[in-house]
Amino acid sequence: MKKRISIHIGQYHASREPAVIHTVLGSCVSVCLFDAQKRVGGMNHILLPGKADLKQYDWPARYGINAMELLINRIFELGGSKLRLTAKVFGGAHVIPAISSKNGMGNKNAAFALQFLKKEGIQVLNQDIGGSDSRKIFFHTDTGDVFLKRISPVLQVRLAREETAKFKQLRNAGSSTGQVVLFNE
Repeated sequence: MKKRISIHIGQYHASREPAVIHTVLGSCVSVCLFDAQKRVGGMNHILLPGKADLKQYDWPARYGINAMELLINRIFELGGSKLRLTAKVFGGAHVIPAISSKNGMGNKNAAFALQFLKKEGIQVLNQDIGGSDSRKIFFHTDTGDVFLKRISPVLQVRLAREETAKFKQLRNAGSSTGQVVLFNE
């Protein structure tokens, strides 16, 4: 039986051992990378395109550039080669109807991922992006296979609320300062 690994917003995982990495995506995007020769694979869960502010570097993999570089570097550490990597891209749904799809985060995340892979010369074998459906994906690190399950609209509303709340929380966390507690002996 393969080990099952669940990743969430801002996380990534790669493995040389057979495993199934899974996540749930709304407007977020996951990129599954696979080196077929070495049978090394990994996946990330991108919340925002772009890169982390180095002064607020708490969850680096929630940002696209960081998530991609961290995942690729981990695959290198496990014996994979950039020259052999192939990709599959999922997510980027438009889950908040109050925002135009053009300005929605899903569109921006999907565009970022595809542009990054093209620039790095990593072939995209398959993609299921955009639309309004949330997805649950299961990536097999030893075969490169990805299984996708669409999520019902009731769950999509909950996922959209969770993503919106998390986005606001992260945005607010970057602007707040911590407390300093002094200890006297």
